[in-house]
Amino acid sequence: MKATGLMMMLAALVTLSTVAQGQAQKPAQREARPASNAKVLKRAEIDALLAQPSNVLVIDVRRPDEIGSIGGFPVYLNVQAGDLEKRLPSIPKDRVIITVSNHASRAGRAADLLQKNGFNNVAGAAGVQDYEAEGGALVKIAPRSAASAESRKQ
Repeated sequence: MKATGLMMMLAALVTLSTVAQGQAQKPAQREARPASNAKVLKRAEIDALLAQPSNVLVIDVRRPDEIGSIGGFPVYLNVQAGDLEKRLPSIPKDRVIITVSNHASRAGRAADLLQKNGFNNVAGAAGVQDYEAEGGALVKIAPRSAASAESRKQ
């Protein structure tokens, strides 16, 4: 009986140790991504910038499926993160720029890339899911149907 109790305690300790190690590794895994120097914008800052649409450019670096399923801001330029560097010449430098991703991680790296390439007007990075969690409203954009796309070609 004592052996059974001892075995159960040993099994519990091994389980707790494994769980603790897994949790200790999670922050290290998060840190594996390069950190950004960009300011992460809060909802109030984003709303203030969006209130002046002629002065702001929102660059959403997410994939179209992410924008469609999660939502985004009403007006934006979609340049996926991997394509941003080759699209730099087409991005206007005369507006304040907000880069956007789900939680501002990719957006932060995009903001860093823009600043490194002479865009001195980058306000910061925004995460749409963070914005929504802070009470902001996102726009759900439905993808065009194949029939709609065909009718536009004619």
